[in-house]
Amino acid sequence: MAKRKKIESAKFQIIDYFDALSFRVFTVEQLAGIMEENSDSWNLASRQSVSGFIEFLVESAKLKPITLENENQGFPKLNRYVWNSASIYAIAQSIKKASYLSHGSAVFLLGLTDLLPKVVHLNFEQSPKPRQRGVLLQENIDRAFSRPQRPTKFVYRYEDYRIIVTNGKFTGRLEVSPINVFSSEVLDVTRTERTLIDITVRPNYAGGVSEVLEVYRRSKENISVQVLTATLKKLDYVYPYHQSIGFYMQRAGYPERQYSRLKALGINYDFYLNYQLPDTKKFDKTWRLYYPDGL
Repeated sequence: MAKRKKIESAKFQIIDYFDALSFRVFTVEQLAGIMEENSDSWNLASRQSVSGFIEFLVESAKLKPITLENENQGFPKLNRYVWNSASIYAIAQSIKKASYLSHGSAVFLLGLTDLLPKVVHLNFEQSPKPRQRGVLLQENIDRAFSRPQRPTKFVYRYEDYRIIVTNGKFTGRLEVSPINVFSSEVLDVTRTERTLIDITVRPNYAGGVSEVLEVYRRSKENISVQVLTATLKKLDYVYPYHQSIGFYMQRAGYPERQYSRLKALGINYDFYLNYQLPDTKKFDKTWRLYYPDGL
């Protein structure tokens, strides 16, 4: 009873504290840390339990529990707590610490599409690994792109959204920055130049090659090709994605002086705009690139 009275007397202080935060989604561990950090200033009982603290916030304040279900059997569901309300993007970013929103989600959050996506893309980087050096062979490119792109096993569902977690290559969060969205949330999102590269590498994570081309058109006046090419070099891909980027830029109406930077990187292989293209694919001789008929 004494515990309950103490926490009730601090109710409005606790509410003010959570209202002032720039994030709204919590794990049990994060709520435990908040309780411990503020227990003295809130004059909580010395034996106040985390479960009792959470129960009080759910019953008497603005906290609500939510569950993220994994689509693949064998992977556990995730339990989270939302203060007042949170966007699906904030909920998604709570899945992995140090993750960031990318691909089609970055396209949407950067205002580069009119589509309202029901799929959220989250990038969680792998640990650093040495790059496998060797000679890139045409036959290996052909073989790799004749197959479907490998899907991720980490797909969560919340309400009518799917959250795809990509275990991306280590980049040190290259070209990722926090942005203010939905009036009160701060989310980590890839910048425009990095986003263009990401959706070129995985066009299906942005609605397909036609939608990627539209994003290039909408980005035309707002990007630095110098930043884009520098970012691409730092990402250090094995495959010649600069040929795909140059193709998109030319098709989207960029000035030749801009996409010529991509040509200068070398056009040394036949390449593919996407995985598993149909037999009706066409070939662009300038970029030595196969692309879908009708693009």
